[in-house]
Amino acid sequence: MSTTPTKGFIPYNPKRYSPEETALLSSHFFTLLDGRRSVRHFSPAPIADEVIDNLVRTASTAPSGAHKQPWTFCVVTDPATKSAIRTAAEEEELQNYSGRMPQEWLDDLAPFGTDWRKGFLEVAPCLIVVFKRAYEPGANGTKRKNYYVEESVGLACGFLLAAARHAGLVTLTHTPSPMNFLSKFLQRPENERPFLLIPVGYPASDCMVPDLKRKGLEEVMVRY
Repeated sequence: MSTTPTKGFIPYNPKRYSPEETALLSSHFFTLLDGRRSVRHFSPAPIADEVIDNLVRTASTAPSGAHKQPWTFCVVTDPATKSAIRTAAEEEELQNYSGRMPQEWLDDLAPFGTDWRKGFLEVAPCLIVVFKRAYEPGANGTKRKNYYVEESVGLACGFLLAAARHAGLVTLTHTPSPMNFLSKFLQRPENERPFLLIPVGYPASDCMVPDLKRKGLEEVMVRY
């Protein structure tokens, strides 16, 4: 007798490919994402709202602890708001690069040629500010717990980056530290905490990226 629950469940039968098709699809997807790079030189060309909506929809298909979906995606395209975010981010980053970050961290960043200046926050046509929802507010000031919040929101951000790459867009995972100013500027509630700031757009015509090499499969996978 089957022990599979039925109440609250629906059948799930995704398309199954042949072994050859499966290998080909996995190879194609790897090739696509292997071409993904973090970009700091954006074109100001706009992105249709429909595209951004689809990126966020895709991000929201990510798995989450107890299906709580503990994320909020704030889409910022208003030039004044982007400018304010840039100013606040640069104030924090200037302190980081001027003494708040240890020398080891600065040494690790040196090959990327980064500094406290964050002009891409104004140039990129869209900023997606991702907030993690630490809990859900209930009636009479009660708080309903969310589970595995960091892991869940991290997975959703990964889905968003992959979706942007699939659409021919470029992104950057930016983490100005601390990021509390984002909560203030975007007037987010107490249960939401800034997690990641993701500029999204097309690369500038003269875009350059560091000449990096990823770890090989033998360095990141162990078979048992």
